[in-house]
Amino acid sequence: MSAVDELVERLCPDGVEYRALGDIADYVRGVTYSKNQEQVDGPILVLRANNISLASNTLNFDSVKSVSADVRVRSDQMLRADDILISAASGSRDHVGKVAFIDKDLPYCFGGFMAVVRVRSSLEPRFLFHLLTGHSFAIYLEHTLSTTTINNLSSSIMKAFKIPVPPLEVQREIVRILDQFTQLEAELEAELEARRLQYGHYRDELLLRASAGTPHLQLGELGRIVTGRTPKGSDATAWGGCVPFITPTDIKNGMKTVIRTARYLSATGVEGMARVMIPPRSLLVTCIGADMGKTVINAEGCATNQQINTIIPSAMWDVDYGFHVLTAMRARIRGLGERAAGTMPILNKGDFSRIEVSVPTLDVQRDAAAKLDQFDALVNDLTVGLPAEIAARRQQYEHYRDRLLTFKERAA
Repeated sequence: MSAVDELVERLCPDGVEYRALGDIADYVRGVTYSKNQEQVDGPILVLRANNISLASNTLNFDSVKSVSADVRVRSDQMLRADDILISAASGSRDHVGKVAFIDKDLPYCFGGFMAVVRVRSSLEPRFLFHLLTGHSFAIYLEHTLSTTTINNLSSSIMKAFKIPVPPLEVQREIVRILDQFTQLEAELEAELEARRLQYGHYRDELLLRASAGTPHLQLGELGRIVTGRTPKGSDATAWGGCVPFITPTDIKNGMKTVIRTARYLSATGVEGMARVMIPPRSLLVTCIGADMGKTVINAEGCATNQQINTIIPSAMWDVDYGFHVLTAMRARIRGLGERAAGTMPILNKGDFSRIEVSVPTLDVQRDAAAKLDQFDALVNDLTVGLPAEIAARRQQYEHYRDRLLTFKERAA
């Protein structure tokens, strides 16, 4: 029996009280602003869904948005120590519910598609953070969001989530154990990020040399551009389907080739999606929300939803070279999408097809791609090196987290 089990047995032998989140925490939605209030060097800094790293549930400061001083920001919309920042709405359901813990007051507010969970009493904030990264919250979101086509964590949904509230002594011991796992993972992630920065510098230098003196062509001239669409509900299934149906959820950071997917098209679905079917070895590029600009190559014929633009490359563009070029261009692609009307970044087929890239000879493309593939594997291949170690630590953390946070509910 572990120390936590002994504590639970001693302090709550009849089980643990479960309470609605709304009874013990506030849920505060973020700042809303219009497109014309965005400024390059605006005085108000706004964090959005892309500022939460999905894999590690940590905060990052990539592409922070700034807005003008006339945007109204309430005091409770500024980030405070012990806040749990959460993605409340997104074009990708995979990002709804992802969280990051705020360990100190920060001079940032958070956007309208975001929220914070702010504990009032009876709960350690880090205990709630670990709960919100866990299996029970994921299942709750899957159930509640499956009834709507809008990926939105409303106040009523969040406040109704029931959580165990063991004695603070139990909460603190669980936090101590789980934080040891997350600290080790954070150290490994920092080392991996340093290597990725080195790789990114090498990749950009190599692509720059390869493109010197070469013609520039639009993506639409390098292949056929296809934007996917969503099939009828009855035409997609989690098993027994004929053709993989790819969504941004299936595309993870660092992934080069997508092999597995959560859904497949039935025979009637394949027929209905015939005009947007994608052959193997095409370039799939996410085109909406926090996922925008992630690029992957499909291993087999597939279909995609409307959140993905696909390039079916012509003979003049090597698909592996194209993957590295588009990966290097992710920030630029996202910037183009953020210029669109509305607050949700989106890049339509027309604007996507007009993006220009340099096109060296095929021999140069293939040589560059072969060199980059070797380096890419060192920082992204989940079967070797640091990525494999981080994946193992993450799996270990998730096992202990879900075990330690599972309690028998005390009878009313």
